[in-house]
Amino acid sequence: MAKLNVNDKQITVLSVHEKDYISLTDMANAKENDSRAADIIKNWIRTRYTLEFLGTWEQINNPNFKVVEFDHFKTQAGLPSFVLSASEWIEKTSAIGLIVKKGKYGGTYAHKDIAFEFGSAISVPFKLYLITGFQKLKEEEQNKLGWTAKRELAKLNYHIHTDAIKQHLIPKELTAAQMSTVYANEADVLNVALFGSTAKQWREYNPSLKGNIRDYATINQLICLSNMENLNALFINEKIPQKDRLLKLNKIAIHQIRILQEADQRKLLK
Repeated sequence: MAKLNVNDKQITVLSVHEKDYISLTDMANAKENDSRAADIIKNWIRTRYTLEFLGTWEQINNPNFKVVEFDHFKTQAGLPSFVLSASEWIEKTSAIGLIVKKGKYGGTYAHKDIAFEFGSAISVPFKLYLITGFQKLKEEEQNKLGWTAKRELAKLNYHIHTDAIKQHLIPKELTAAQMSTVYANEADVLNVALFGSTAKQWREYNPSLKGNIRDYATINQLICLSNMENLNALFINEKIPQKDRLLKLNKIAIHQIRILQEADQRKLLK
């Protein structure tokens, strides 16, 4: 669940089967109030234009849509006595473009394509603000996803790194405690090369922060860290002493971060 801020009104967005559904109830409340929201939605659904739009959307996106029932509703559209709720539309036609939920975040939700169309029933400016807010939300989600993906990539590459340590730097005679010390030292080779401090030093400098130094890394630092883990594993396999590896990795980190920052600057200029 997420929230859109549209003209200082909170609009709920739900993810259902990896598709975005926007609360028509919240949108209607932005125009009127709780007691009128259901009527606004009903009046919108019962028009011939809306039924044509909903039916066409379902035929494109829903192989189980009941076209015969849709045609029945369409013949009645426009009659003064014709009334149609979202629940009845869903039940009779097996529609998937609308969803009715109960509970804390209850109300009528619509697939974003349909919700944007419903925005016209609120007002054209509201519709445009809604689309702009939704696009901004998706951009923020993509940026967060990109950071998370790179963080996970760094974690996966760390397995390659620790495997090289196990094979080449840990004699069989070492105890489990001694092995963990070696791992920590090797992790700090990367920390010092990239961040300029060990994990312990970072915690001492930042006592109020939770997590570890890598949780606060930038996307560029995580990309560089992923590359450095692979290179350090290679250097360990080649039996390069730790001190020499630290110097090599630091130079690599400086070089790669500069390249990534220059690439970011070029994107901004475009």
